[in-house]
Amino acid sequence: MPEADLETLPGVGPATADKLHEAGFDSFESLAVASPSELSNTADVGESTSSDIVRAARDAADVGGFETGSTVLERRNEIGKLSWHNDAVDDLLGGGIETQSITEVYGEFGSGKSQVTHQMAVNVQLPKEVGGLHGRAIFVDSEDTFRPERIDDMVRGLPDEVIEATLEDREIEGSPGDEDAMDALIEDVLEKIHVAKAFNSNHQMLLAEKAKELAGEHENSEYPVRLLCIDSLTAHFRAEYVGRGELADRQQKLNKHLHDIDKVGNLYNCAIIVTNQVASNPDSFFGDPTQPIGGNILGHKSTFRIYLRKSKGNKRIVRLVDAPNLADGEAVMRVEDGGLKPE
Repeated sequence: MPEADLETLPGVGPATADKLHEAGFDSFESLAVASPSELSNTADVGESTSSDIVRAARDAADVGGFETGSTVLERRNEIGKLSWHNDAVDDLLGGGIETQSITEVYGEFGSGKSQVTHQMAVNVQLPKEVGGLHGRAIFVDSEDTFRPERIDDMVRGLPDEVIEATLEDREIEGSPGDEDAMDALIEDVLEKIHVAKAFNSNHQMLLAEKAKELAGEHENSEYPVRLLCIDSLTAHFRAEYVGRGELADRQQKLNKHLHDIDKVGNLYNCAIIVTNQVASNPDSFFGDPTQPIGGNILGHKSTFRIYLRKSKGNKRIVRLVDAPNLADGEAVMRVEDGGLKPE
């Protein structure tokens, strides 16, 4: 939304509109979901003025009121489902990974968490008729896991009918067996993955704000942002905040970070995938002692929680641990050279 539109709000002149825009508040929706204190601190606007701006933005954006259940159902029909191209996993997740939700994927090292983020960065770009969302991806890399070579493998590993549909959608002449066509497709796919390496937790939180700006820039483009991956969400927080004395500070920052990335999903109809590290609970005498990092704050904020664990060979067990409208269950996938495949 242009800056000039913000000047229709009470207390917003050209100078204040510039401040709001520089702070990342470039639409009525982004102002409507902000708190007055947040607006005051980030955009250098007075507290009372901030309250007036937020209140007027909520009226203009028509958010914050009560709705009937049928209206909510109608709006939920706009939510996209990102397919894994694995019928068992898609059925487990009710059709795939939802937009406007945070999906947490946790598991021990080598369980396939980064494989999931790479595969979804490819799948999100596919045409909707073959399970994609026809959008681009943002990848926040905190563990130096992103590999463009893996994207290459996964594009080549897509089913022929999916490759054919994607080539046609992007107006690339050729077929799955045409090396020039595949090279052009892979280059195009990589162009639509925006990668940033997070050097510490503060930088990671800043990148979440930059992701919101990037999603806004591409909102009306042919390929809007439809996926935000953070791999991993907790690595820097875990390393920088050590011991019980710093636990409260860590959880407070993690909570703010989660709310920031949730805004990206809700404002731009974007799927959020975060990977999470695990720890072993020494007090667990029965069952699996593996527990995700992040505590209740991450548990409550994640809409879907998926636990990956190793099985025989290249097989991985995908377990749905928590979801608001789905039963717990398990499915199997295989990690191969060509990507994530059905059992």
